[in-house]
Amino acid sequence: MIYNILIGGAAGLGMETLALFLEKILKRNGFEIFVIQDYMSRVRGGHNFFQIRFGNEAIDSHEDTLDGIIALDQETVNNHVNRLKSDGFVIADEETNIVHKNAYKLPLKSTAKEIGKAIVYGNIALGALLSLFNLDLNGIKDIINEKLRGEVAGQNIKALEVGHKMISGKYYLQAERKDDQILINAHEAVALGALASGLKFYSGYPMTPSTGVMNYLAARMNDAEVIVEQAEDEIAAINMALGASAAGVRAMTATSDGGFALMSETIGLAGMLEVPLVIVEAQRPGPATGLPTRTEQGDLKFAIFSSPSEIPKMVITLRDPEDAFYQTNRAFNIADKYQIPVILMSDQFLADSTRTIKAFDFRKIKNNRYLSTEAYSTNNEYKRYEVTDSGISPRIIPGKSADNLVLFDSDEHDEYGHITESAKVREIMHDKRLRKMTYLKEELQEPLFVGDENADTLLVTWGSLSSPVREAVRLLNKDCNKKYAALLFGDVWPLPDKLLIEKEKNIKELISVEQNATGQFASVIKECTGIVCDNSILKYDGRPLSAQEIIAKVKGGESM
Repeated sequence: MIYNILIGGAAGLGMETLALFLEKILKRNGFEIFVIQDYMSRVRGGHNFFQIRFGNEAIDSHEDTLDGIIALDQETVNNHVNRLKSDGFVIADEETNIVHKNAYKLPLKSTAKEIGKAIVYGNIALGALLSLFNLDLNGIKDIINEKLRGEVAGQNIKALEVGHKMISGKYYLQAERKDDQILINAHEAVALGALASGLKFYSGYPMTPSTGVMNYLAARMNDAEVIVEQAEDEIAAINMALGASAAGVRAMTATSDGGFALMSETIGLAGMLEVPLVIVEAQRPGPATGLPTRTEQGDLKFAIFSSPSEIPKMVITLRDPEDAFYQTNRAFNIADKYQIPVILMSDQFLADSTRTIKAFDFRKIKNNRYLSTEAYSTNNEYKRYEVTDSGISPRIIPGKSADNLVLFDSDEHDEYGHITESAKVREIMHDKRLRKMTYLKEELQEPLFVGDENADTLLVTWGSLSSPVREAVRLLNKDCNKKYAALLFGDVWPLPDKLLIEKEKNIKELISVEQNATGQFASVIKECTGIVCDNSILKYDGRPLSAQEIIAKVKGGESM
């Protein structure tokens, strides 16, 4: 059984803290959890909400319909009451204007004033919700004391206790406590994966929705012995990271679409200098400022071609927090091995959705530096850009060898690193760099296949949409006569195409599912394989695409 609860209100009403308390309480009771948030680009006011989906079975993604609402203001009722299931409920203040058969209109605000802090009325509602689901308050003091202190913590605990007595239990849902489960979002997983990979330098400029990576690392600077530098802008951030990597440490930066645009020249510089660099690109709707707190997958082609001229690079799209952790480690190793930039693509949906997953297995982490230990004599001068069959030249860290000078230059250069205008040398060096792509293809991971092996319809998607598409396929195969499957791509450049080509031969319909207006991934598939998708399911209003929306479009046969 799975329930879907919405907590809604204006910014400044403490919803983030409220949602955090509920998430931790549910986790400690052993439930599977999936949380998304929707917030406006403002400090106070507006309409924001959290959706917390929980139950005693696996949860892949969010859902549109609701089992219950905690309404902290009238606007939440107005906007979401029509999303309630037939037996759904609303918990709201007694003065809220609502007509619903399962409305619990409680003295939230007046009771909060009696407690001595008006804003705790949300916690009174939360206490009522826990009682409704027959969940006790064991351990609640520990949870609140992790976030709050002193009198404020006491008032919040009191509010929960009072609210817990306002409603009688109605729903009974039990789960076994799992000690190997963690509650995490994808950007926290990226940061943790980077630390596990030996990250020593991070530089970035705050930009929604990438900032979570920097916040996680900054909070652990001392314990992890990593430098976290908030740069003055994105150009400085990526150049700092590139310089740190050239000096020999593992370095990373993260940004969002407008900031990524500013980084594009330095991505080309990383390709020319042949210095490894990991860049997290967290997408949001553009162009320009666009919708800064919403989600989209509009930067795929921009990431693939994010450099003047042609350089070898890899683009990996993150599917979920577990994938984000392990792919971050893989990105560092590939960047090191091929001396290239590796771009990890995320988005607001991944940044701001939290879920329970199995704890990471750090035994799977591999940290391969691929540094040259060969001793070069003065009679055999070190060639930083030596022409090799693989295109990969021996890399020595500057200052580590007294007899060898390491040269870097953004101009075209010869094998030693000296600037050249030679047409012949230009072709040799350009070909050398691009040869890495041939060998890089051997590193590719094929997409995940889910669904029926004998599917009539195959959906293809990438990155964060993997979760809702996975759930959509599971539900379609349960309720429909037709057979469905999906390929969930993580690696997108170079494009791993073996499984796609194999599956495409035996299906009747190929549908791309993306959060952009032009079907960018379908276009990449066509360019790389010649395969043309029969239909596309596209959404680009800034809100995450749900499994229910995908199912409706697939059943309706609509092309958008």
